[in-house]
Amino acid sequence: MIQLKRAYAKPDAADGYRILVDRLWPRGMSKEKEHLDLWLKEIAPSNELRKWFNHEVAKYPEFREKYVIELQSGQTQVAFQELLQIMQAYQTLTLIYSAKDEHHNNAVVLKEVLENSCSKK
Repeated sequence: MIQLKRAYAKPDAADGYRILVDRLWPRGMSKEKEHLDLWLKEIAPSNELRKWFNHEVAKYPEFREKYVIELQSGQTQVAFQELLQIMQAYQTLTLIYSAKDEHHNNAVVLKEVLENSCSKK
């Protein structure tokens, strides 16, 4: 099971294995507050893509397409493969992100791609 949770939400035992999937550390949060098992910066969109998107909802469909391509290449692909292996080891995985918009962010795209990868196996 893959869950999504904002970095500013209180950690819970039901979160399972918690992975921060942002390139930047959440503002105002400490490592102790986050209770992370892993910070996988490499899985996040490139700085160029992140800055271009700028959390503008109108750009989300194109952002999604570009991010999916990034997940299939370079360091991002290596991190994606690592994430797939982690999923094998844990029943519950929670992807932690800091974006305010809970419906238009990289964690939403990543969750969808992970679920699609698992359903193809």
